Amino acid sequence: MSVQEHPGERAPEERELELRPAAAGPAGVASDSPVGRLAATVDRLSREVRAAQAEAEGRALIELAKGILVERLGCGPAQAARQLAELTEQAGTTQLEFAVEVINQAARDRMSEVTHAFLTATRAAGEAEGDPAAVRLRAAESGALAADDTQAVAESLLEQALRPLGAVAVAIWAAGADGSLTLAGSAGFSPAEAARWYYVPPDVATVARCGLAEREGLWIESLAERGLPSVGRHHHPDGGRAAVPAGTGGRVYGVLEIVWPVPLPPQPPQIVRQVEALAELCAHTLETYTAPDGPAGPPRVLPDAAELMDLADGLYDPALVLVPHLDASGNLLDFRIQHVNSRFLDPAGRPRGMVSGALLLEAYPMAAGQSELFQRIERVYATGEPFRARRMHLTALVDQVPLSAVADISVSRHGAGILFIWRIEDETARLASLLQHAQRLGRIGGFEENLLTGEITWNDQLFDLYGRPETSPPVPLEDLPAHAHPDDAVAIGRFLRTLLHHRRPASAAFRLQRPDGVTRHIRVVAEPVLDTDGRLLTVRGAYQDISAQHWTEVALAATRDQLAHTEQQASERDRLALQLQRAIMPPAQGPLQMPGLDVAVRYRPAEAEQLVGGDWYDAVVLPSRLVLLCVGDVAGHGIEAATSMVVLRNALRGLAVTGAGPGQLLSWLNMVTHHLTGGVTATAVCGLYDPDTRTLRWARAGHLPPVLVRGSDAAPLPPVRGLLLGAVPEARYEEGEVQLAAEDNLLMYTDGLIERRDRSVEESLTHLLTTAATVPGTLDQRLDRLLTYSRSDTDDDTCIVGIRVG
Repeated sequence: MSVQEHPGERAPEERELELRPAAAGPAGVASDSPVGRLAATVDRLSREVRAAQAEAEGRALIELAKGILVERLGCGPAQAARQLAELTEQAGTTQLEFAVEVINQAARDRMSEVTHAFLTATRAAGEAEGDPAAVRLRAAESGALAADDTQAVAESLLEQALRPLGAVAVAIWAAGADGSLTLAGSAGFSPAEAARWYYVPPDVATVARCGLAEREGLWIESLAERGLPSVGRHHHPDGGRAAVPAGTGGRVYGVLEIVWPVPLPPQPPQIVRQVEALAELCAHTLETYTAPDGPAGPPRVLPDAAELMDLADGLYDPALVLVPHLDASGNLLDFRIQHVNSRFLDPAGRPRGMVSGALLLEAYPMAAGQSELFQRIERVYATGEPFRARRMHLTALVDQVPLSAVADISVSRHGAGILFIWRIEDETARLASLLQHAQRLGRIGGFEENLLTGEITWNDQLFDLYGRPETSPPVPLEDLPAHAHPDDAVAIGRFLRTLLHHRRPASAAFRLQRPDGVTRHIRVVAEPVLDTDGRLLTVRGAYQDISAQHWTEVALAATRDQLAHTEQQASERDRLALQLQRAIMPPAQGPLQMPGLDVAVRYRPAEAEQLVGGDWYDAVVLPSRLVLLCVGDVAGHGIEAATSMVVLRNALRGLAVTGAGPGQLLSWLNMVTHHLTGGVTATAVCGLYDPDTRTLRWARAGHLPPVLVRGSDAAPLPPVRGLLLGAVPEARYEEGEVQLAAEDNLLMYTDGLIERRDRSVEESLTHLLTTAATVPGTLDQRLDRLLTYSRSDTDDDTCIVGIRVG
């Protein structure tokens, strides 16, 4: 019996299977599915491959230790294996760890020194005695030396030596002869990221590029703080970086760059030396590395010595071909002069055969300390970056005497050789070039004329001054008047007589008329050259274009004339202002004597060059025997303000004759100000004093009230209302009245006495009252002291009228 299946219906056994969770394999894939079984197989094979690699590296180290025992004990391989097993059992360690210890003791190389220092530091920090760091470092060394490419070296270094230090990625960069960088191997980066950073052009500042420029390498605490681009920056933006040059035998082949996921604190010296040792391992692989063809460009070409010598022989400058000279340990000691080209001239006069083949420091010992030349050559050999310098001082020792020369230097690496080119500076050519530029800047043209042969020599600048092509014949001195302005014939004739007949140096200024119609102002200076018998042989000299100087002098003369005219106008203006000031306010400063009343005034203009301003005063006895006392201030200062002030002062004096009171006088004066003075404004205080009753009637137009000083007290009079003059066509002014007593002092002043920019009027008025109350002496002394101790800083005119009741 068959069971018919319907869409959407399943057997109970199938539904039951769905309720049971499936066993998960790698990456969450069900292990019982075909994909899950395949993933589990791949994972198992990967673990077996890694274990086999580790076992192979361990066997290589164990076999190396057996070989060391064979050599030291003089036994066979089987006996060495039994001896290694017995020693391992006695030491209580694994056979691999003991083998590494044997290798370290026998090698005494840098890796063993780094291992010992690293183990000492980690044990001091409290790590276990069985720390496998020595095994990891030797395994990394074995893997690096046995690897067939830099990619395998990068993977081995990361797994065996760098990941235990907290690193998550490593990049090995190969340095090109042009300063470029190629990513030769990497681990910990995605394939897409490594492909993007396959090639770094020259002069691009990356972490690896900056590390290549530092002898001790570059250790960065946080990549985000330095802002340098590098591979994997987006995945670990705040992590630490280390970029250590990978070099051996004095030559740097690339850079080892290590990535940490977190900020990197300063590392102890043991860790730094471990990383440097790993970088040296990378150098052995990079020494034979050749970049594959790709988008970065063709592979590097390492020319042999013969090609480099042919290149040197084709140069027009002296050149040396240098090759490194290493000691038994592979360290760079010096450079051997492999070849000298035909342009070479030894400073000591030695033939080329004697210099060729010698060591550089033996042939030229001064190179070690002169301008760091030898260090520069070392740097070029190490990094491949060419070095060029202009005007470098070179010193050669000739018979124990140092001889110096200035040369342009070029040092470049080609394969394993160095091409050293220099060009000794020609002092004569340099001075000639310097003189030519000086003549060009100074617009000077030189000449020399042989009077016996008629030969004339001009330089290029002189042809340019004359406006003539260089193919045209020079102009003799005797023909100079024909090329000059006719009005300068006398000066040129005097110049030629002094030079040719009196045979003395001479100079002259004239106007040169060029063929293009341009007239230039020229100064010529020349001297005669005589033979031993005193006969004139040659005349040499120079022409200088002084047109700019001439027109500058003309402009200065016009400016001086204009300044003189301006000074004359200013002097006339000051004279008129002085006359106006004397006409308005007499120069006499003594008090005005009246029966029972003393009147004194003081006036101080705002500007020293303006003798009058807008402030004014008046004190006059009217026909009614009343005394008119007034103080006013017109807005502004100078001649314009003084003119308005004269109008108001004279108008008030004329209106006062009518016998009207002070309020009425100010009302009329307001109309005058508004209609007759061109729209100016002013403030004023007007008072009428009756000597018989000692009564003062007063009014004010927007002005500060007078100050009454009685005994040791000083206070302003009670203010009365009144608008400033000229504000409205018609205004009424309130009057006040005060009864004065004997020995009273009344002060009427303008605001220039008290105004300050940094204080209010109330504070300044308080200071004035204090000063007025404490000033003893006569009325004149009181007014002088008030001006002296005034704190005003507004550069305004100041006027004071003081009265003293007898």
